[in-house]
Amino acid sequence: MILMLAVTALTAACGGADSDTSAAAAADGPAQPVAVLRAEGGFVTATMNVLRPPRVVLYGDGLVIVDASKQMTLTDAETGEVVARLEKDLTGQPPTATPKPGAPSVTDLPDTVLGVRGKDGKMSEVRVPALQQLADFYPKELLDAKKVMEDLATRAAEEGAGYVATRVRVVAEGADSAEGKPSPWPEGVPEPSGTIDPVWQQDVEGAAASAIAKAVPAGQEYGRSLFTTGSGQTFVLSWRYLLPHEQSPALPAQG
Repeated sequence: MILMLAVTALTAACGGADSDTSAAAAADGPAQPVAVLRAEGGFVTATMNVLRPPRVVLYGDGLVIVDASKQMTLTDAETGEVVARLEKDLTGQPPTATPKPGAPSVTDLPDTVLGVRGKDGKMSEVRVPALQQLADFYPKELLDAKKVMEDLATRAAEEGAGYVATRVRVVAEGADSAEGKPSPWPEGVPEPSGTIDPVWQQDVEGAAASAIAKAVPAGQEYGRSLFTTGSGQTFVLSWRYLLPHEQSPALPAQG
């Protein structure tokens, strides 16, 4: 199972920002993100590309979920302060940031995506290529916004609880030549079908979600990730919990 534990926490003193922000407004309906930090792209495996969860998501009700593995809840005031900080730092930034002249050329690195839901209810996002590696060539506001979100993750790692959900995303990657003895396909878990290029994925819930979580423990140290379908095909199975706003075929999308 691809579950990455985060390490980041809420910045103490958020500059006296007004807590009456869009965070409160978003809480009226289904859970909606009001601030996000995630990575996209980069040179990663096909399975990682499909399973990579947002680094940090803050919802309008104060729920913080980090790497789909840790969670905590902020007060209304804290939630408002985080949103206000990101609104301040991201306002006026282009949809895709460009480093200052003289920045070295970097390739195969993920983009950092920072997002905040404004008072108009719309989510605004800024994509920053290689932010960590080219930090000195980007506006300080982008670094500040990222730090606010990473501080949340540190705090969740220190005082939060484990995150679990009733819905999970399952990914199967062909492994006919992999070493090791595969196990029989987990009962109740759908088997790959259709075109697999390069991976097969499906969102499941209920008994199927419980079955995959039981069959593939967290991490790869158990050596039990190889499974054979009824037709004799061998796959590496991975999964992660879905977040409240992530769409699943079994349930309507939220937010």
